[in-house]
Amino acid sequence: MSRPLSPELDFNTPALRRHRKGRAAKNKLASVGIAVGGLSIIGAVLLIFFYLLYEVAPMFVPAKVESLGHYSVPALTQDSNSETLMLAMEEQAEVAIRVQKSGDMTFFNVGTGDILKTETLPMQGTVTAFDVSTDASRLMMFANNLGQALMVKHNYKVTYPNDQRLITPKVAYPYGQEGITLFENGGTVTDLTLRDGEEAMVVVAKNENGQLQASRFLKEVDFLSDEVVLEKEIINLPSIAGTVNQVEVDQTMRWMFVLADQRLLHVVNLEDESLTQTITLDEVGTITSMSMLLGENSILIGNSQGKISQWFMARQEDKWRLSMARSFAIDTQNQNNKVQTIVSEQRRKGFFVAGQDGQLAIFHSTAHRTLLDEKLIDGDIEFLSVSPRAKDLLIESKQGEIFHFKVHNEHPEISWASMWDEVWYEGYEKPEYIWQSSSSSNDFEPKYSLVPLAFGTLKGAFYAMLLAAPLAIAGAIYTAYFMAPALRRKVKPIIELMEALPTVILGFLAGLALAPFLENNLLGIFAILVVLPVSMLVFGFSWANMPAKVRHLLPEGWHVPVLIPVILLSGWFALSISPSLEIFFFNGSMVDWLNNDLGVSFSQRNALIVGLAMGFAVIPTIFSIAEDAIFSVPKSLSYGSLALGATPWQTMIKVVLPTASPGIFSALMIGLGRAVGETMIVLMATGNTPITDVNIFEGMRTLAANIAVEVPESEVGSSHYRILFLTGFVLFLFTFVFNTAAETVRQRLRTKYGQL
Repeated sequence: MSRPLSPELDFNTPALRRHRKGRAAKNKLASVGIAVGGLSIIGAVLLIFFYLLYEVAPMFVPAKVESLGHYSVPALTQDSNSETLMLAMEEQAEVAIRVQKSGDMTFFNVGTGDILKTETLPMQGTVTAFDVSTDASRLMMFANNLGQALMVKHNYKVTYPNDQRLITPKVAYPYGQEGITLFENGGTVTDLTLRDGEEAMVVVAKNENGQLQASRFLKEVDFLSDEVVLEKEIINLPSIAGTVNQVEVDQTMRWMFVLADQRLLHVVNLEDESLTQTITLDEVGTITSMSMLLGENSILIGNSQGKISQWFMARQEDKWRLSMARSFAIDTQNQNNKVQTIVSEQRRKGFFVAGQDGQLAIFHSTAHRTLLDEKLIDGDIEFLSVSPRAKDLLIESKQGEIFHFKVHNEHPEISWASMWDEVWYEGYEKPEYIWQSSSSSNDFEPKYSLVPLAFGTLKGAFYAMLLAAPLAIAGAIYTAYFMAPALRRKVKPIIELMEALPTVILGFLAGLALAPFLENNLLGIFAILVVLPVSMLVFGFSWANMPAKVRHLLPEGWHVPVLIPVILLSGWFALSISPSLEIFFFNGSMVDWLNNDLGVSFSQRNALIVGLAMGFAVIPTIFSIAEDAIFSVPKSLSYGSLALGATPWQTMIKVVLPTASPGIFSALMIGLGRAVGETMIVLMATGNTPITDVNIFEGMRTLAANIAVEVPESEVGSSHYRILFLTGFVLFLFTFVFNTAAETVRQRLRTKYGQL
C-alpha cells in the first residue's frame, strides 16, 4: 500500500505575493521613517548648536571704527583764548558742545560742523582753570584769576515738530550765576578738580603759588525758594611732597589722589584729613596722563612708553591701600608712543586712549581686553570726545580739524579671561570668581564669571547623584533579580510613575516644607543615615536566624513589605532622639554649632536640600533603565552560574552585573544629564547665590537656573542677553560631553562583556 503524497505548498499564490509586497512596503516605510526621525533629531540638535553659536559669536567680534567725515573746528580763531577746553556730545550724538578757554561755549552739528548756538560765560575776570565733574553729569566748573568759580551745565531738549526730531541745546546755572569763592584772599586759580554728589560737592583748587585747597560744599534746599544752597567748609589737607601736577577725587568724595613731580601719587583721606599712602611710580615711567574710569573708583595712569595702568582702593591687611589691578599698552610695536589723552565711556568700563601721530586704542578694564589699536588721523590728537552711547567719536587734531567716526563696539565686556579666570574687581580685596550681571547704578561693573555657575551645576548634580545612584541601582538590582514577579509588576510601575511628578512641585515642596524641616531636624536627618542601615542589617540578621518555619511563612521575593515598618520605625526613632542628642552634643542646636563653633555657614536652602529633592527626581530615571538592563540579562546565564554552584549573590556580582553594565552605566549618565539640566528644583530649593563653595550647607546657582532667572530681565541683543545664551551653550556642551563619554564607555563594556 503506497503512502499518500503530502500536499504541495504553493508560496507563490497571489495572496502570498500581495502579503510579501505589503510587508516589504511596510519594512521600507519603517526604515525610511526611522531614518528620517533619526536625521531630524540630529538636525534639530545641530540647529540648536548653530543657533547658540549665532547668538554668542558677536560677543567676540573686535571693535572697528568708520570715518564719517571731517571739518574745521567751529568758531576757531587765531586768538589764544580760543583753545579748546572740552568737547562733548549729547545722547543722540547729533549736537556737540565745544568749550573754549575764553569761556565761550559753541553748540554745533556733529555731522556737518554747522554752528547751532553760542553762549558766553557770565563771569568776571579771565578763565584760568576748568574741570568737569563727570561726562555723564554734564556739570562744568570755570575758575578765574579772582579766586572765584562758576558752575555751568549744558542740557538738551528733544522735541518732534512735524514728526522730526529736534534737539535744542541750552545752558543752565544750577547754583546761580553769582559763582562761589574758592580762595578768600583772591588769586589766580591755576588748576581745578570738581566732584559733585547728591548731598555734597568737593572742589580742589590750586593757586599761582602752588597752594592746594580742598573745599566741601554741603547742599541744603532753601525752604522758601526750593533752591539749592551751598555751605562751604575747608578741608585741612596734610602736607604733600613735591609739585602738584594733577588731582582727582573718587565718587564717594573720601579719597583724593594727588600726582606730584610726575612720579609721586599721594592718597589723601578727606574724611580724617590724613595722608594714607604715597606710591612712587618710577617703575611705571614718566606720567603723561591721569583720568578716572567710569564710576570714579579707578584711576587710569598713562605714561611715556604707551602703558596704561588701572589703580583702585582695596582692603589689604584691614587697611585701605591703592593697588594696581591691571595694565594695558597702546601701539606695542612702538615703545615710545606716549599716552596723550585718556577718555572713559559714560556707561561702560571701557576707555579710549590717544597716542602720538593719530594712534587710537580702545580698551575695556574688567575684561582686560584690547578692542582696537590703530592710526586714525595724520598728526597728533588734541581732544577726544565719546558719545554717551559710545557709538560716535569726535577727534580734534592739533591742525584745527574735527574728525567724526562711527564706533562699532557692541560687547566689550566679554572676554575668555573675564568668564573663566579670576578677576580683580573694583573694591575687592583680591581677584575672585564673581557673577553679578546687573545693578541699579549706571556705573556698575558687570561681573560675568561663569565659574560659579558651572561649579554650582556640578555641585548640585554631584549631591543629587550621591543620593540617587546607590538607591536607584540597589533598588534595580533587587527588583529585577530578587523580587517576586508578581510584586515586581506592582513596584516597578509605581517607581516609574514618580518620574511624572512635575519638578516645579518637587521644588515648591523642597523650598517651603523640606528646607525648614531639615533646618529644625538637621541632626535627625544625619541620625537617619546611621540608624536606618543599622536597623535593616539587624533585622536582616535576625530574620536569617529565625526558625525555618517562621521564615518560610513569607514567600521568596516578598521581603519588602516586611521591611517597610522597619524603615518607618527607624526614621521615627532617629527624629525622636535628635533633640536629646542636640542638647547633649551641640548645646541645643546643631545649626548654631556649625555657624559659631565650627565656622561652617549654614543656609536654609542649600545643596543638601537640592541633593534630596533632585535625587528623588532622578531616582526613577536611573532605576527604570538599570532595572530593564538587569532584567534583560538572559536567564540561561543565571541558571548556568547557579548550576555550577555559585550562590545568587555570586551570580549577580560575577555574571548579571557585568552583562548589564552597559545599560547600568547609561542609566547613570542619563540621570547625571537630567541632574545637570534640572531647573525648577534648583531654582526653588536653593538661595540662587552664585558662589564657589563646596560646603553642603551653602546654596549655589546652576547654569539652567541662571538662565531661567535672568533671561526675562535681560535686554535683547545686549551683552547680558548674549552671555546667557553662552551659558546655555556651555550647558549644551556639558550634556554633549557626558553623553559622548557614556556612549564610549557603554560600547567598551558591551564589547568586553557581550561574549558572556
